[in-house]
Amino acid sequence: METTATPETLRVQLQELKVEHRDLDEAIARLDEAPPPVDELLLRRLKKRKLHLKDRIALIERLLEPDELA
Repeated sequence: METTATPETLRVQLQELKVEHRDLDEAIARLDEAPPPVDELLLRRLKKRKLHLKDRIALIERLLEPDELA
């Protein structure tokens, strides 16, 4: 069964994703600044997760603010 998200649930989800994205950004920055040895696998996973979140954020923003037809 498919459920339809309401604008309010999308806004809540968007806010949660933005917080997680910001937290990942800070964690990645700390790892980048850390002295060697740096866990490269962890760093790659965090960056991949951050990109995934960015894509989901963009999708939800498009759903909430669809392009107007010209």
